[in-house]
This record gives sequence, C-alpha cells and structure tokens, in this order.
Amino acid sequence: MLNVNELRNGAVFQSDDNLYQVLVFEHIKTGRGSGNIKLKVKNLRTGSTTEKSFMTGARVEEANVQKKLTQFLYSDGESYNFMDPTTYDQFTISAKIVGEQGKYLKDGLEVNLIISGEEALSLELPNTVIYQIKDTGPGERGNTVSNVYKDAVLENDLEVKVPMFMGVGEKIKIDTRSGEYVERVK
Repeated sequence: MLNVNELRNGAVFQSDDNLYQVLVFEHIKTGRGSGNIKLKVKNLRTGSTTEKSFMTGARVEEANVQKKLTQFLYSDGESYNFMDPTTYDQFTISAKIVGEQGKYLKDGLEVNLIISGEEALSLELPNTVIYQIKDTGPGERGNTVSNVYKDAVLENDLEVKVPMFMGVGEKIKIDTRSGEYVERVK
C-alpha cells in the first residue's frame, strides 16, 4: 500500500481494479482542518482522464508495473513499432495505446514503455525532444521588441510556434508535455 502523500507526477497506482497514472499532484491545506490531496489521473487501460481526491494519510494500492526502455522504429498508421535496444526484439503497439503522444515520436527516439505483465499500457516520453524545422515563414525585421512567434512545421509534421528569427533547417527543442518551443539547439 502507498500513502497518497508519496504519489508524484508519473506515479502509477491501482484503484477500483483500474491502473491510474498521476498527471497532476496537488496538496491543499485549509485552515485548521486536515489537508486534501487532489490528483488529475489518467486511466491507463481506457485512456480517460479524471480527478480524484483523497484525505491526507489515505492509502492506495501500489500498481505492479515496470518501465522498459524501448526505441521507436516506425509507424504504419494503425500501429507503432518499437525495439528493445538490448535484445533487438521488435514489437508492435496499437495506436490506441500510444494516443496523442504519437505526434512526438521520431525515428530512433528512446522512450519508456509502461507494462503490466505482458500488457503495454502507456508511453513515457522524454520531457524534451530535438527536432529540425522543415518549413516556416520568413522572419520580419523590426519585430524584436517583444516575443513574436510564427508557425513552423517540424520534420515529423508537428506544427509549433517559434520565434521570428528561426529558419528552415535549424534545430529546436520542444517540450513534450505542452508541445511548445523551448530553445534553439546549436
């Protein structure tokens, strides 16, 4: 059993015969009363997100999951193909399990696969990934007083807003949690 105070973003626990991954952890303390733990969680089997609330000191059942390092190879539209970098075994995961995270995958990217027994439940992407700009509009002179952004298309067809000075062929770092530009990479 796990104390809910020990849960943090990314932790996995079991409740009501479902596996949940913590997306947002928030501890709320009100006046003289005891504190509450508010969690935004993702059901790893259905993919739905919900909010759960617990009293401080409550306990939840620890989930029996492992994280396995894998390397993304390619996607055929309906499924995603990965490889175990130590044994070179290849396996396929359905697009339903990968979900919205699929737009951040690129050839050779190493991700953690969350598995329970032999069942793949979810992916854990690195916090930032480096991409190359494939297409963007021209930069305008004089727009340097404030943060002015323009649209750019990356090598994996992901669309993001980048600063006006960025050009085609430059490498940038993208935050996979928010999908936003972080910085230029030399």
